[in-house]
This record gives sequence, C-alpha cells and structure tokens, in this order.
Amino acid sequence: MIDHVRPAQLTDWFAAAPDSGRPLVLDVREPWELQTASVAADGFELVAIPMGSLPERLAELDASRPVACLCHHGMRSLRVAAFLEHQGFERVANISGGIDAWSQERDAGVPRY
Repeated sequence: MIDHVRPAQLTDWFAAAPDSGRPLVLDVREPWELQTASVAADGFELVAIPMGSLPERLAELDASRPVACLCHHGMRSLRVAAFLEHQGFERVANISGGIDAWSQERDAGVPRY
C-alpha cells in the first residue's frame, strides 16, 4: 500500500518504522528542477533519480528501506511510488503536494516554481 504523506508529516512517517534502515527521500524531478529548488536532507538520505531513469537505476535503491517519493506537485512521485511497490519495495510513500507543499509546510526557504 502506498502511503500519502504531507511534507509536515514526513518525520512521523519515517519514525513509524525505525528498524527499517535509514529513511530515503527519492526526488524524481528533472535536473533543471533540482537546480531551481531542492530540499536539504534532514534526518533522511536524499537521492535524486529522474523518473525516466528509474527503471535502469532501480538497483541503486534498497527495497527494505522506507522510501518517500518527491516531485513538483505529487503526480510523478505517485507513479514512481506505485512502480516501486510493484517492484517489491516494502514501505513506500508519496509526498503529497510535492516540493511546492514542502516549501509551504516544511521549509519556506525552498523556492516555489
């Protein structure tokens, strides 16, 4: 099951499974988007893999770790979360509202675009 987590709830979502390894935020936006606005890893590892590159880079991810997927507004990340779940990832979330909501709820220093 894919969890839907607002940026403000992400820390609690990660804390709910502390024995699953270090949590991961998977940013699936394009490189130009990362240059425009990025989040700071705070209590989690941050990995950027554009959505279109994920199938060939899937081996870089650990299916036993909690993974929260991030994009601009939450649609691409939802598709990636579904893909990861289908690939056997045990704990997957979509960060609802994406980096836009992240800027509003978690870190106002992240530019909105």
